[in-house]
Amino acid sequence: MSLKSTERTEVNTVEMVFEVGPEQFEEAIEKAYQRVRKNISVPGFRKGKVTRKMAEMRLGEGVFYEEALNLLINDELTPELMKAEFELVDRPSVDAEKISKEEGVVFKAICITKPDVKMENYKGIKASKSVHEVTDADVDAQVELLRQRNARLVSVDDRAAQIGDEVNIDFEGFFGDEAFDGGKGEQFPLKLGSGQFIPGFEDQIVGKTIGEEFDVVVTFPENYQMEDYAGKEATFKCKLNGITVEELPEADDEFIQDSTEFETLAAFKENAKAELQKNAERDAETAFDNAIMEALIAMVDVPIPNVMYEHRLDALVSNFENMLKEQGMSLDLYLQYTGMDIEDFRDQNRDRAESEVKLRLALEKIADLEKIEISDEELNASLQPVADANHMPVEEVKRRIPLADYILDLRVSKALELVKANAEITDEAPAEEKAE
Repeated sequence: MSLKSTERTEVNTVEMVFEVGPEQFEEAIEKAYQRVRKNISVPGFRKGKVTRKMAEMRLGEGVFYEEALNLLINDELTPELMKAEFELVDRPSVDAEKISKEEGVVFKAICITKPDVKMENYKGIKASKSVHEVTDADVDAQVELLRQRNARLVSVDDRAAQIGDEVNIDFEGFFGDEAFDGGKGEQFPLKLGSGQFIPGFEDQIVGKTIGEEFDVVVTFPENYQMEDYAGKEATFKCKLNGITVEELPEADDEFIQDSTEFETLAAFKENAKAELQKNAERDAETAFDNAIMEALIAMVDVPIPNVMYEHRLDALVSNFENMLKEQGMSLDLYLQYTGMDIEDFRDQNRDRAESEVKLRLALEKIADLEKIEISDEELNASLQPVADANHMPVEEVKRRIPLADYILDLRVSKALELVKANAEITDEAPAEEKAE
């Protein structure tokens, strides 16, 4: 097989034409015959005993062409494509333009290629690494959360209901004089001010006392999920059965001893402040990393083959499906619960896929520009945990994984670390923190 021509027909698209001589085509036909002969059936011959000449006479001269072409594509053309100076991002589309025993075969391969990304100014990216200063108010908020988690409900019978109370009510809804479906409840717990019921309902319970019977008149919203009720005025006949309030424990040493592993309130606060500080530093590092990656993504402004986005979406779907399996759920069941189909799910993740493809292209280019390599020591060290977890030597792990892809992943990781190390760190707070 020989390469006849190479032509870039579109952006990220290359057309390659290959020729196969008649002798090589004949060899492929014979090989195809030998591969399928055991399955050939011709009247008058036992299965598997039909000669090639007889098969071609009875079934047509080109009976073995398809198998022969597949052999040539897999054994000859594919290795030739791997030698090309460009990198393929999808399986090439291959057509046989001419097929002749006398003249051989002409193949045309349409190849989608990896885009040539131009990366400049990736050193010196400005990014914030501002760490939120933990205040006494932040620490007090942690104490308040602990108090709320340990709150207990206490009955109240000496006053009327207020916003913030949890009340117990009976109710039945009517349109005019006719009760409607789904509008009845008994001993129903409702926190006033939660917005759980139709707007205006909870406000009309405020001021009522235990045992009191009363009407609540409300209008269903125009966009109510039950269309027959939307926009209608309803009267709910109600009875207030009980009122409870949250009682928070005192924030003192005894409370801390009962609810945590600490002996004093001061010790709890000291630990809370240290934990909040660690979280703030981690959040700042994450925001810094995200800013770096967003800047790199923005630098990729060349056309990118859509198939690269689709492949990344395939991977995201597969990863999510595997995560669901670990939780005992199938992707189909998840989609049913969420009211989506697979295309909705893919569309939901399309922006993420596009960003990840661009970031990967940027970092691969930087790894090339910086001539980043992975030493044997680095490779072995990164694989050692995998080897230990599977009780096998590192060399065995290397044989079992797509090593070239793994090494590229390591190069990409080092490229990101290089960009971060050369970034210009600012103390300016991120935009979202300023807005707060």
